Amino acid sequence: MSTAMNMDDKQIIMDFVLLNSYTNYVDAHIARGVLEEEGINCWLKDENTVTIDPILSNAVGGIKLMVVSSQAERASALLERLRRESKATLSCPKCGSHNIELVSTPRKASNWFSALLGFITFSFAMPVEKVNHCFDCGHEFTEKQDTAGAEEINN
Repeated sequence: MSTAMNMDDKQIIMDFVLLNSYTNYVDAHIARGVLEEEGINCWLKDENTVTIDPILSNAVGGIKLMVVSSQAERASALLERLRRESKATLSCPKCGSHNIELVSTPRKASNWFSALLGFITFSFAMPVEKVNHCFDCGHEFTEKQDTAGAEEINN
């Protein structure tokens, strides 16, 4: 995607490339803010569509973080550093590993019920519960924001 800017009667063409996509606007804005703080020219594509109607997130490919192609490598390195720093703050309460990702859990009956109800009624899907999953020991837990402890999920 190319964007033309007119600066002092000189036309500058910038080629933007997709760097990452997000399912929610909070994560997208954090990433964009980090990049803009470092002087990287970027913007969020399909932000309004996904924010207004989150059900369309998968249909449009999420909120896309677009960066100038000449800055893409540096931007990618900055986001990778941000991801590593974020993962380092959370550890598995069972084994202490930092190899953790936030995933939707199929273990909750409410997730299955909401999927079935949405299918039968052709209505909007209900939100599913997300948990932190340790890929080293398989333990699942939710991190409470206001306390230092974690609530465990029965496996």
